[in-house]
Amino acid sequence: MGDCVIREIAANGMSFRGKLCGLENASGEPVILLHGFPETSTMWADPMMRLADEGYRCFAPDQRGYSPGARPDRVEAYTYDQLASDVIALADAVGFERFHLIGHDWGSIVGWEVIRSHPDRVQSWTAMSVPHVDAFTAAIADDPDQQQRSQYIGLFMVKGQAEEMLVGKDFAGLRAAWSSIPASQVEDYLKVFSIPGAITAGLNWYRANARLLDKRDRKDRFGTVSHPTLLIWGNQDIAVGRAGVERTVPYMGGPYRLVELDAGHWLIQEEPERVYQEILDHLRANRMA
Repeated sequence: MGDCVIREIAANGMSFRGKLCGLENASGEPVILLHGFPETSTMWADPMMRLADEGYRCFAPDQRGYSPGARPDRVEAYTYDQLASDVIALADAVGFERFHLIGHDWGSIVGWEVIRSHPDRVQSWTAMSVPHVDAFTAAIADDPDQQQRSQYIGLFMVKGQAEEMLVGKDFAGLRAAWSSIPASQVEDYLKVFSIPGAITAGLNWYRANARLLDKRDRKDRFGTVSHPTLLIWGNQDIAVGRAGVERTVPYMGGPYRLVELDAGHWLIQEEPERVYQEILDHLRANRMA
């Protein structure tokens, strides 16, 4: 199994750190993998290496706010459409004209926007943990179970208090969130979030997109999806309940498959073999012409 290489890549006027695997696979189909909060591209290292062994070319960036060279100060710089524009700019920079897209957590929200705004660039789409955004935000608006699961978002909006909760007492809040994640990955994440401003940048993804969660402004923004879509969801996820998953179906205008796992939020760490196999099957079923 080959190793990934780490590169600094210029895109959208910033410098992003990212992992690339399978560069030697000159004719391999490209795959872009998007991390969520509070993780980095490190979460994808093992599946990327395995996909490279299958002939794919894989790229996972440390996204806006996570790469030191791509960390704007303004909250307004982290809206989901700008985050999606980073993905396209990065794809251009690494030479991925059309690619398979995989996202987890906030990486899924960004991915849903990528396939909405740049449908011609994506061959297949795999969302992990977060269902279709319109379905998810509707559940936040009126489903009591999802409202309870999403209460933490209100705290994340409070600058200073949220940062202290997560990084205070030797990163107690973050360590608790990472309880299912291998120690080696946790150490890598801590290196990132130990840099001043990094945790605020990660939280800005929530703060810049508050309108998505506003009950008074409930409207569909992402619409019908025609791409071949795989949704992997853990039925023990503390942040994402069943309502949003079930409401995703009406938005699926193309091939769609739901994989429900007896797992929590950290799917790639809790069920690595099953998740990898489902991803690989999805990529194989939707090969480029």
